[in-house]
Amino acid sequence: MAFENTGWSENNPNLHNPHFAGDAFIWQAGPVGVFLSHGFTATTAEIRPLAKKFHARGYTVAAPLLPGHGTKIQDLNRVDWQAWVSAGQAMLAKLFETCEQVFVAGESMGGLLSLYLSSQEPRIAGVLLYAPAIRTTLRLSDYVKLYLGASFVESVGRASLDRSDLWQGYPDLPLKGTIQFLRFQAAVNKRLSHIHQPVLIFQGRKDTTVVPEAGELLMNAISSAVKEHHWMENSSHVIVLDVELEQVAATSIQFIERIKAG
Repeated sequence: MAFENTGWSENNPNLHNPHFAGDAFIWQAGPVGVFLSHGFTATTAEIRPLAKKFHARGYTVAAPLLPGHGTKIQDLNRVDWQAWVSAGQAMLAKLFETCEQVFVAGESMGGLLSLYLSSQEPRIAGVLLYAPAIRTTLRLSDYVKLYLGASFVESVGRASLDRSDLWQGYPDLPLKGTIQFLRFQAAVNKRLSHIHQPVLIFQGRKDTTVVPEAGELLMNAISSAVKEHHWMENSSHVIVLDVELEQVAATSIQFIERIKAG
């Protein structure tokens, strides 16, 4: 079922791999729900393989298409990070209407959204983070170029796309949108101590987007009594599309089942 389409259209030429399904969805199943968010510049195509595994287990799965995503890159330069939070809150509310227990999960910036929502909503049962972008590999010189260039340049090309055969989204980086991502990152950092739910963190050894110490930073900053950190030795940034997805999904389901039972 589609939800809040936000301008999505099939075979959109502005997207890498435009033939993939990348719109918002709610897949109804059992009383345990999983909110699942894609990352910056991506679409729900990024998290659908994992969503299918959750749904096959009997979980109701809901995924928003975040504002500015899945349409054209200019749209991502026009939204602020609060719009992403609002979209997440709306989809989360839908899950709570039909589910007895709800977990939140996200890839990269989707992990930031999951953390932010968890800091606000104590009813959330647990948090699953896939390469959470709490700190990236951007250097000081990159920040300077970004802020100086954003007034004059709409977007910049990327050297490569992680898991480009399976990933859908904008092939270029929108500069104003990236500034909003960094502001969102800062806002989430300020709220980490408010998170008390069980947390599961995955990082890929081959990730060149998020710094290696991101997981440790989160483990130290959140207030959760239950927190786990797993390294995926053969995975890059988009863990949920990479070669260890089966192991990631199995560990995720084990975590949900353990929290659900306990």
